[in-house]
Amino acid sequence: MFEAPALRFAILGGGTAGWMAACVVARAWPWANVSVIESPEIGIVGVGEGSTPQMAQLFADLGIADADWMPRADATYKAGIEFVGWSDRPGFAHYFHPFANAVDLHTEPAFHHAARLRRAGRDVPAHPDGYFLNTRLAAEGRAPIAPRRFPFAAGYGYHFDAHKVGHVLRARALASDVVHLSRKVETVEVANGAVAALILDGGDRIEADLFVDASGFRSVIAQGALGVRFLPFADNLFNDRAVVMPTPPDPAGPRPSTRATALSAGWAWDIPLTARTGNGYVYSSRYIDPDAAEAELRTHLGLGEDVPARHLQMKVGRVETSWTGNCLAIGLAQGFVEPLEATALHVVQTTIESFVKAYADGGFSAQHRDAFNAAVAARLEGIRDYIVAHYRLARRSDTPYWRDATGHDRLSDSLKAVMTCWFTGGDLPAEIARQDIARYYAPLSWGCLLAGYGVFPDPKTPGPPLPDYADFLARCAENFPTHAAVLAQHAANT
Repeated sequence: MFEAPALRFAILGGGTAGWMAACVVARAWPWANVSVIESPEIGIVGVGEGSTPQMAQLFADLGIADADWMPRADATYKAGIEFVGWSDRPGFAHYFHPFANAVDLHTEPAFHHAARLRRAGRDVPAHPDGYFLNTRLAAEGRAPIAPRRFPFAAGYGYHFDAHKVGHVLRARALASDVVHLSRKVETVEVANGAVAALILDGGDRIEADLFVDASGFRSVIAQGALGVRFLPFADNLFNDRAVVMPTPPDPAGPRPSTRATALSAGWAWDIPLTARTGNGYVYSSRYIDPDAAEAELRTHLGLGEDVPARHLQMKVGRVETSWTGNCLAIGLAQGFVEPLEATALHVVQTTIESFVKAYADGGFSAQHRDAFNAAVAARLEGIRDYIVAHYRLARRSDTPYWRDATGHDRLSDSLKAVMTCWFTGGDLPAEIARQDIARYYAPLSWGCLLAGYGVFPDPKTPGPPLPDYADFLARCAENFPTHAAVLAQHAANT
């Protein structure tokens, strides 16, 4: 008979990351004693309000239906991301990066074939927007929720109020007997390279077998007490600041997609929630100061001075080891690869889920710690490479920022190999498979980025006739309900 170990988990920091960790640990090991220490004096950064499709699986695993949590967090569906103004190539002013859909099995091979012909100078339609169903769903304002009569699943993420999602996860964790301590940690007690205890205000001492650092950019335990080295990504990811200001929701209803618009020294996000639209400008302080960035965002949004702005600083990079001694760093305490592509919560989820598996597989010991750290580091660097590619391969050079972002050579060997494959007309899916990096971003994602920017030579010869999927995708899309209808149904069920 299996005898459960008497595990004690202490999670420093609430927010979405801390409460997500509490939920995952409590679900995996119901016998564990899990506590979340969250200071009422420290706010949540909350720079991101979007997710990748993996979060849908998390809610499913936790037994939380969309209709139960989405209205409580002003949430909407996300079929993908629209990129606007990242390329000045005619016909490529914008493109859509869709989340994968089972229907893509019928269209994605044709897309890669067309892109390869186009790279060889053949005049064929290779813009990604004509090949994927989620792109069509977003354009038509349909929710990426396949009805029962349509036997193909659509991948989707969410947009949400990060503070309110934290409350949803907190309620789920507390229902699983997680203990919430609204206290401030005064000192981290370290002995023999490991955390011995957290000393709270008032002198109370919290001991645990494992400590989770979800304290944000402060990284109180990992970087602060244990001295884990931080490895910045500033050489090839320039953005280090953001200015944020909300606007009222679109009267026509929230669309099921994020929009990322390139500006003079970075890019602006537009994230539609049911109660408001989240807006922000992610930029580099080396190229524009905070006042000028705020003014540029106000102009972009058509806002006057009466709308308040919030300024944030970002620490872009990763810790050298996510699991150090008996401490696991997650969220902003672990690292951050800026808000583009909304990977922050995805990394939190994969980190804590992978840790739970590695710790259990190692007999509830640190047996697999080195392999775990190597895998987490590879994931963060794989995500970094894909984000770097957005800037390095952008087709614009109208400001110093964009000239430097598109002109530097500080690239990983992995990214160089992907670029070489593309520019030499190679087989992109085969190169992604050779490197084993599809677990971070699949060939669909890489292909949409490169083809979406119009990274092609000028066509020299006519190409062969290719199938037109417009009617096929339109007929598939007709099966899906409108985004507004699904959100209204969720709201009616609360």
